[in-house]
Amino acid sequence: MSPVSRRRKRARSNRSGQRVVRRATPVEAVQCDCPACSDADFDPQSFIDDLVAGAADLVKTDDPIEAELFAATFLAAGDLAGEDFTEALDDGMLPAFAEVGTPEALAVLLAVDAVRTGTIAGAAAQRLIDEGVAAPGWADELRQPVRVGPCRRLADPAGDGSMLVCSFERAGRSYGFVVHVDHLDCDAAADIVLFPADAMDQVVTTIRQNADRVGLTIAEEVLDPDEFRWQVERALDARADHDRELDPSEFDDDLDDEAGASYHMLAVLLRARVRTLPEPTRPPAEHAAGGRPPTLDLLDMISQIAGQAQQIQNRGRRAVGARKLPSKRKKSAPPAPIYQIKVGLRGAKPPIWRRLELPADTSLADLHDIIQVAFGWYDSHLHVFNTPYGDFGIADRKLGHRAEAPVTLEQVAPEVGDRLRYTYDFGDDWEHEITVEKVLDRQPVGYPRCTGGRRAAPPEDCGGVWGYAELVEVLGDPDHPEHGDRLEWLGLASAAEFQPARFDAAEITQALTGRGHR
Repeated sequence: MSPVSRRRKRARSNRSGQRVVRRATPVEAVQCDCPACSDADFDPQSFIDDLVAGAADLVKTDDPIEAELFAATFLAAGDLAGEDFTEALDDGMLPAFAEVGTPEALAVLLAVDAVRTGTIAGAAAQRLIDEGVAAPGWADELRQPVRVGPCRRLADPAGDGSMLVCSFERAGRSYGFVVHVDHLDCDAAADIVLFPADAMDQVVTTIRQNADRVGLTIAEEVLDPDEFRWQVERALDARADHDRELDPSEFDDDLDDEAGASYHMLAVLLRARVRTLPEPTRPPAEHAAGGRPPTLDLLDMISQIAGQAQQIQNRGRRAVGARKLPSKRKKSAPPAPIYQIKVGLRGAKPPIWRRLELPADTSLADLHDIIQVAFGWYDSHLHVFNTPYGDFGIADRKLGHRAEAPVTLEQVAPEVGDRLRYTYDFGDDWEHEITVEKVLDRQPVGYPRCTGGRRAAPPEDCGGVWGYAELVEVLGDPDHPEHGDRLEWLGLASAAEFQPARFDAAEITQALTGRGHR
C-alpha cells in the first residue's frame, strides 16, 4: 500500500473510543476542467493534502474570518475555472476532505460551508464532529447570526462611479466592506476592500477627502439592507459576466494577478455576507452592454481610497496583535536555502511581475533594494513590508513601522506559500504581493537573480496603476491632446521608445549583480 493510501485509510477514534476506518474517496472525482486540473502533472491527492496542510493555521486562529478567507480563496479560484468546478466540489473535493478526517480537514469543511451555501460541506463537517473530531474554537461563532450596520452609497453625481459601504457584525466581531462600482463599465465591481468596522468613519472620511482632492463632489445616500444587497449583487454579477468572457490567455493572467485574486476572494466572502440580508424587492438587474472608459480623476480617487483603506485594515490587524517573530537563523547554522519568490504588482493589467531567487536569510532591507532594482524603481519614496509579524521599513513609531534591517525574509515568510506585501510610495501606492513559491538547493550561480517575469514596470510618479493605464493609452494614441506632454515628461523623443511590454530577466540579473549590499 502506498504512503498516500495508508494516510487516507488511517484509523481514528470516535467519542466512544472505537476505532473507525474511513473509505478512501476516488480522488479522480476531485478534478474539473480548470487549467490546474487539466495540467498533466496535476495530482488530485496532493492537491487535497496540500489544502488540508494549509489549513493548519485555521485550527489555531481565534477569528473565523481567517478561515472564511481561506475558503473564499479556494472557491474563487474554482469559480474562475468554470461550471465543472461546482460538480467536482460536491462529488470529489468535499468528500475527500471528509475522508481525511482530521481537525484541519474539518476546519476546511466548516469554512467552505460558511461562505458557500448549497454544498455538502456542512453535513460532512457535522458527521466529523459527531464522530469526535475536534472542532476549531471559532466553529460556534459561525453559527451566530450576522447583523448588518448602516448601509451607504457614496456616488459621483455625474454617474461615473460609486462606493457601496456597509459593515457586518457576528459574535462581537465586525468588519466593513467598500465596493467600488464602475458605472461606466456595465455597473460592474472594480474592487473590494475589507477593513475593521471600527474604522468605518475613517474610511468614509478618506473617501470624501480623496474626492475633494481631485475636485469631485460626493453625494451620500443611506440604503435599506435589501437595496444594498441588490446593488452589491448587481455589481458582482456584472463583474462575473465580464470574467466569463475572458479568453484562455486572459484567464491565466487573471489567476496570476494577485490583485485579481484578492478581488475574487473578497467577492466570495461578500456574497456570503449579503445573502444574510433581506431579499431585494425588485428583480435582479440585467447586465447592461456598452460603457466608456472611466475618467482619470475617478480612477485616481478609487485607487487612493483602496490604498488608504488597506492601510486602515493593516493598522486594525496590528491592534489585534501580530504574531511573535520567529528567531533569526544562527550564524553557526548551515547556509540558508534559496527561496524562489514571485513579486507581482497589484492591480496591473496585464500583470507585471518578477520571479526571483535569493537566499532565504536575505534581510528585508536588502529585499527592498532587490525589488527596487528588479522593477526599475529609484528608491525616492517611503516603503513598508506588511507581514503577519508586523510592519517593517524605516523605523517610525507613529506609522507603527519597525526596523527592517535586522529582520530576514525567512523570519516573516518561513514556509512555501507564505505571502507578504511590499508597498512603495505611499502616494502612488505601488503595492507588490510577494509569494514564496519554492525552497531550492543552492547552485553554483550568483544570487540574487531574476529567472522570469513579465512586462516593464511603470515609471515613478505616474499616478499609480490607474495613472499608468492612462499613460499607456495616451502614448498609444498620437492624436491624443496630451501625447506630446507625456513624451516630454518621460524625456522621450517618440512613443516608439516607450516599451511597456519589454522584459529582460538577464538584464535584471546583471543589474542585481552590480548592486551594493547594506
